[in-house]
Amino acid sequence: MDKTSSRRRPAARQTSFDAVELEILWKRLISVVDEAAAAFVRTCFSTLVRDGNDFAIVLTDAQGRSLAQSAMSLPGFIGCLPATVRHFLDKYPADTIKPGDVFITNDPWKGSGHVHDVTTVTPIFFEGRLVAFGAVVSHLPDIGGKLRSNSSREIYEEGLQIPLMKLLDDGKPNEVLIEMITQNIRVPEQGMGDIWAQVAACRMMADRLKGPLETVDLEALGAEVRRRSEEAMREAIRALPDGVYRSTVQHDGFEEPIVIRCQLTVAGDRIDIDYAGTSAQLPRALNVVPIYVFAYTVYGLKALLCADIPNNEGSFLPITTQAPLGSLLNPTYPAASGGRSAIGHLLPGAVFKALAEVLPEKVWASGSPNSSMTMSGEYRGKRYAVVNFLNAGQGANARRPGFSALSFPANLGNTPVEMMEFLAPIRVLRREIRRGSGGEGRQPGGCGIRFEYELLPDAPDAAASFLMTQLKSAPSGLAGGGAGQPGRLAINGQAVDPTEPRVLRAGDRVLMETAGGGAYGSLEKKA
Repeated sequence: MDKTSSRRRPAARQTSFDAVELEILWKRLISVVDEAAAAFVRTCFSTLVRDGNDFAIVLTDAQGRSLAQSAMSLPGFIGCLPATVRHFLDKYPADTIKPGDVFITNDPWKGSGHVHDVTTVTPIFFEGRLVAFGAVVSHLPDIGGKLRSNSSREIYEEGLQIPLMKLLDDGKPNEVLIEMITQNIRVPEQGMGDIWAQVAACRMMADRLKGPLETVDLEALGAEVRRRSEEAMREAIRALPDGVYRSTVQHDGFEEPIVIRCQLTVAGDRIDIDYAGTSAQLPRALNVVPIYVFAYTVYGLKALLCADIPNNEGSFLPITTQAPLGSLLNPTYPAASGGRSAIGHLLPGAVFKALAEVLPEKVWASGSPNSSMTMSGEYRGKRYAVVNFLNAGQGANARRPGFSALSFPANLGNTPVEMMEFLAPIRVLRREIRRGSGGEGRQPGGCGIRFEYELLPDAPDAAASFLMTQLKSAPSGLAGGGAGQPGRLAINGQAVDPTEPRVLRAGDRVLMETAGGGAYGSLEKKA
């Protein structure tokens, strides 16, 4: 036998793993994804990634089943990205995919729920064989159309739609698509900069994965991680009493409140959740597509039942979700969904409320989804488009008070004041904890944020929109705890409805107050 060919033959790769080996190898996969995430943050162009943390990176196997995620990923994105990979596989079968291909979409039903999030998926090859995918999703600073607001009635108003397409084909850029995106967004250097940073992050992931692939069979490792994770989740579910558990949570809505009804059925080692009875689909931008519903529902269950188990496909297999077609949680095209997080972020709370009687020491009271302020215009000859997040008060539980100024169930950062003032012609007058806004109880709710700014005296008129919730229906308490204080939006001292975008003029002052979280337990019990 030729000695050279013998040296080139790949060594037998590890296909079985004990508990210690499995932990070490899984942590190694996480470090690969975390390094890719760090590269993405360093090379991105927008503050939405760098400061707002509005992104996620996931490694899947060749069938699109999740293996590992970046530590700072948003829960909703983690649940959506593997499904997006499988949608690409449906359109582009594995045997047609080549090294150098990169896929892209912002389809809400096949991506992460609204057009403002762009997903890229990069196939990873090893020794000529497709072995995995790297997937990245992030919120672009702009996608064209109207400013993101709840006023949009159809998806066509919300911006450019990118179907399942190739951004790169065998390494060659899709120049027509790139020109189309560039022409249709307000800040193309930031938008395309973030997209290319996604591609660079996945290429780093592919490079760093070569080391583990030399010694480990990734398919076998993934199967073992999924098997053990699924077993752990099923064991945690079996500890719950069989039965049907129900809850109702409410959102401000528009002409009338929005109601979310949750029916959670525990049967042996599985949980099925039905949202029948939830409000109907709306001609507003609060509709939530099924994959986003699933993502935030399973996140709530996993946080309660087995938070320490790896986030991967296996831990989700014992859980199903469904909602009637045409409802707010299963809308039909062309429903608008730009503000879907205001509803989606209430779903873990619906799960907690349903299981409060059987898990009283684990669940926590309702908190408020985060709010955001979007502005667009031109200042000193330069176009700008910015999105800034403001977090809110979160609910308390039996063991501790609620956290203040926190983003839950997302993982978003409060945009630094310095970046706000650098990117848009505003002066921040104050950003502070809204003391006393949390609910009163044995364990008080967390406090929201009070944020006030003004448009600079020399600034031209600017378009602005505000995504705020819990302005009418305050986050409720649990076990006799009091509700948090509702939020508030005021312009020049006058309370305004955040539904419609506004035009701000030089000197206008905007005050945003986010809601406080609900308390746990009554004050009488504390005494």
